[in-house]
Amino acid sequence: MSTLDTILEDVKKAAIIGHIRPDGDCVGSCLAVYNYLSENYPDVEAVVYLETPSDKFGYLKNIDTIVSDFTEDKVYDLCICLDSSDTLRFGEAVKYLMSAKKSICVDHHITNLRYADKNIVEDHTSSTCEVLYGLFDEDKISREVAECIYTGIIHDTGVFKYDCTSRRTMEIAGKMMEKGINFSRIIDDSFYRKTYLQNQILGRALLESITFHNGQCIFSVIRKKDMDFYGVTSGDMDGIIDQLRITEGVECAIFMYETACREYKVSLRSTTDLDVSKIAVYFGGGGHKKAAGCTMTGSVHDVINNLSDQIVKQLN
Repeated sequence: MSTLDTILEDVKKAAIIGHIRPDGDCVGSCLAVYNYLSENYPDVEAVVYLETPSDKFGYLKNIDTIVSDFTEDKVYDLCICLDSSDTLRFGEAVKYLMSAKKSICVDHHITNLRYADKNIVEDHTSSTCEVLYGLFDEDKISREVAECIYTGIIHDTGVFKYDCTSRRTMEIAGKMMEKGINFSRIIDDSFYRKTYLQNQILGRALLESITFHNGQCIFSVIRKKDMDFYGVTSGDMDGIIDQLRITEGVECAIFMYETACREYKVSLRSTTDLDVSKIAVYFGGGGHKKAAGCTMTGSVHDVINNLSDQIVKQLN
């Protein structure tokens, strides 16, 4: 029996959950599992509980079946937890994990807390979708499942440019391409294409960015009033941190946007050996060595000063 066969033994109902503010790897992995189960394990009734994904992922099969209302109290035989290093990241959907008869966590974050009954955490891989590929029977991966896996990989590798990209990552992506996916459209539509308003908020963030530590660090912030003015949501912030990261001479990039009064979602990126996961963990977050995040409270000045104190310890 494969690992997946063993996990699904005696399972009739399964909940699939991912982290809040779902990105490409989260949406891709959740729908990869859902579609794979639907196609190969028809006796398993599966439900994906996830905050409403961005419209840019609309090409993924069964995205319209995702349940974003977590009021239903239902006990599942199995809860499949994807792309989240700890239970706090699941938001309200965590209740399906807590009430499930058994659980499995599939993830790739180095900061994963191993909170499930069975934990398959491969922190050397590019993405949760890459980990999932190893759990699936390759011959049973349909074009629709391949689209989900490919989506997760390109988003967590920055279209194969981040250090987490390995030879195996490229080989898996190539195998997904052989399933007949329209890979160029997936990259353009879900990664590069932006609306006019998204370009506007990107421009605002870049225009108001500030460097510090002799140009080794850069940060930008978008406040709630700015988001309301442009009519954008957190999902429209994708790509801003990556544009900050590639600024010449920068070793650490910080992008933050206000989620509530004096509360900020902080994204951190590193271009050198500076380990931003350590910084994120220090402030209650998590992630990878070169890409991490956390939530912080206080004034913008307080947040940047606190982050700066941790950054300078590594720069020195």
